[in-house]
Amino acid sequence: MTRTRQQPDPGEDRVESRQSGRGAVSGVQSVDRAVTVLEILARLGEAGVTEIADELDVHKSTAFRLLGVLENRGLVAQEKERGKYYLGAGVLRLAGAAAVRLDISQEGVPVCRELADELGETSNIAVLDDDAAVNVMQARGTASVTAQNWLGRRTPLHATASGKVLLAHLPTTLREGLLARPLHRFTDHTVTGAAVLRGELEKVTEQGYAITQEELEIGLAAVAAPVRSHDGKVIASISVSGPVYRLTPDRLPDLARRALAAGVELSRRMGYGG
Repeated sequence: MTRTRQQPDPGEDRVESRQSGRGAVSGVQSVDRAVTVLEILARLGEAGVTEIADELDVHKSTAFRLLGVLENRGLVAQEKERGKYYLGAGVLRLAGAAAVRLDISQEGVPVCRELADELGETSNIAVLDDDAAVNVMQARGTASVTAQNWLGRRTPLHATASGKVLLAHLPTTLREGLLARPLHRFTDHTVTGAAVLRGELEKVTEQGYAITQEELEIGLAAVAAPVRSHDGKVIASISVSGPVYRLTPDRLPDLARRALAAGVELSRRMGYGG
């Protein structure tokens, strides 16, 4: 006996589509309301659940759920005695990260350009972005007219000079967590063993700079030095990169010295060392 294949009811698809659409709209609405809560608290300084619910034109239970999520994320906090909510330390953390990136992009412009002009090579400033380094400033020297544009690119920590500087100065727990992950091999020169990389990072902290040769791309070499904030914390790296036929082993010590000097100057601009 041949069975007839049952055709799907097109009405079911329409119902599911409507349901999915409602879910998406609801999610976007929740995000919009959560952001509005933060804006309300920024404007008023503090507010209770009823006040926030009135501002949002929602039921108190909805406002309470939104505040609970934001409180769990550290974006709002509650004064226990009066029950008022105010912006939490999480907002300051996010604002601080954005401010540092903005400040270092602005302060780094003359330093980065001077380094590129002096050496004729590409100079970059990179900051940590979760598990990668992202380039926030780039300047090209006279010899690197056709060089790649690294601005805005996220590059692996273990395969770049900038990344190794940032990785070497992370708190031990964070650094070991990253080293525990699989390390992708980009070329035959990429270090993918955690033990070997750990040894290289120790050397980076001892000598004050990192060098990579063809670890991310064949033919590419780089030298990077740390940039510190007013409290001495490494917040960025400044690097010089170019083709290996120009960044030769006998030239690397001088490039490292220049990168270190640029790092010191940019750290001074960021408030470190008076």
